Amino acid sequence: MLLRLIKLFDAGYIEGVRRLSMLVIAAWNHEYEQCKLLTNVSYPEINRQHQQCLILICYIYLMAIYEMDDIRGFVIDNMSDEENMLKKLTSRERRFIKFASTEYDGQLYMTPQDFLDSVVEQEPRPRLKRRVLSGQDLQVIKDNTPPLKKGSKMLFRTLRDRGIVSYTEYLFLLSVLTKPISGFRIAFNMFDTDGNHRVEKDEFLVMERIFSGVWKGKRRPKDDRDKKQSKEEDAIERAQDDYIDDEEGLQRKHRIDTTLQIHLFGKKGNQGLNYDGFHKFMDNLQTEVLELEFNEFSKGNVAITENDFAKILLRYTYLNTEEYDAYLERLMDRIKVEHGITFEEFRDFCRFLNNLEDFAIAMRMYTLADRAISQSEFSRAVKICTGFKLSKHLIDTVFAIFDDNGDGMLSYREFIAIMKDRVHRGFKSSAKSEGWDAFRHCVKHEMKHSVEQ
Repeated sequence: MLLRLIKLFDAGYIEGVRRLSMLVIAAWNHEYEQCKLLTNVSYPEINRQHQQCLILICYIYLMAIYEMDDIRGFVIDNMSDEENMLKKLTSRERRFIKFASTEYDGQLYMTPQDFLDSVVEQEPRPRLKRRVLSGQDLQVIKDNTPPLKKGSKMLFRTLRDRGIVSYTEYLFLLSVLTKPISGFRIAFNMFDTDGNHRVEKDEFLVMERIFSGVWKGKRRPKDDRDKKQSKEEDAIERAQDDYIDDEEGLQRKHRIDTTLQIHLFGKKGNQGLNYDGFHKFMDNLQTEVLELEFNEFSKGNVAITENDFAKILLRYTYLNTEEYDAYLERLMDRIKVEHGITFEEFRDFCRFLNNLEDFAIAMRMYTLADRAISQSEFSRAVKICTGFKLSKHLIDTVFAIFDDNGDGMLSYREFIAIMKDRVHRGFKSSAKSEGWDAFRHCVKHEMKHSVEQ
């Protein structure tokens, strides 16, 4: 019966599944009541296998009801308006809303601590509700934001909740974490329209939206007045005006000076940004996030174990439990003496991962037959792509994790596929099922497992 219901459900006969499962439940209930009368026992004992089957059939009935409601466009009763709204958003939009702990004039903002939590933690810190900021709060934030010359790799950790980060800035900061230095140099030069090696605040807002991809699909059609403007003026004006009134609270038609803008361009917004200053900010942010991840495992020590290094690399990947455990067990079997991974080694490897696309191109050109690569070939490719050399022990550890059969060769395609999830912190992968989709997947898995048994 379970197998038949599964096949009907997969074939799309939802109404048939609903009726059949309802009949089975009704028939079982009738038999149970008859058993109570015949045995004169209030709660007769039920065979465990029959009990499991009945529970699964009840789940199937509920799934059929919810599926029919979904097809008709009805909202599942126990899903709130906010949950329905989140279901329509991208993974980045959902994550920003989930971690944003403050708002001003209807627009959501992250604090610097929220941003750090969003890139290293699975869930936000517990809170009763979002903090609603006043004009006075914004002034305090402005007064407490240090200038760029006083920036450090502790900036976000020092500011904690005394700052605000908008959604577009959140996307931009994610780009800072995942892009190599060469990409920022190109973008910076492209928007240095007068060639004076400085970017003004308005130009930076353009660059921020290009990096974040927010502009896509949001450009308004040009009228005759627009056509007379230069490309630079047109772009800057749109960067200033292209704030959208949206129901999610990601953007609103108001402009306030955020912590990032004050830090980079001063309290009055009139300080130009040179590339050295921007490079310093980018390097500090990357280092700060990496230190946060490293310190989580180091517990105050100067190095983390090779096993902890593997856990950090695999934490954002979508491996199943068996695959994840296999990587860790393989590493433990091959590393006989632990030397540890220092922060400098960890940082160098993460910077290499930000050049993963260049590494993939180098490997495709070098190994036209898609053959596996040796440690020396891996080391040479990293040096060519990044300009620096990874330590011998670090490369030994990487091969101990990812060398499938222990022959000293690495399938670079598999390595790149897994490490892309690490670089993008899971955003580039298919999102894990949540809510109703996760429930449906879990029930179908349990039904098939029960039938196999």
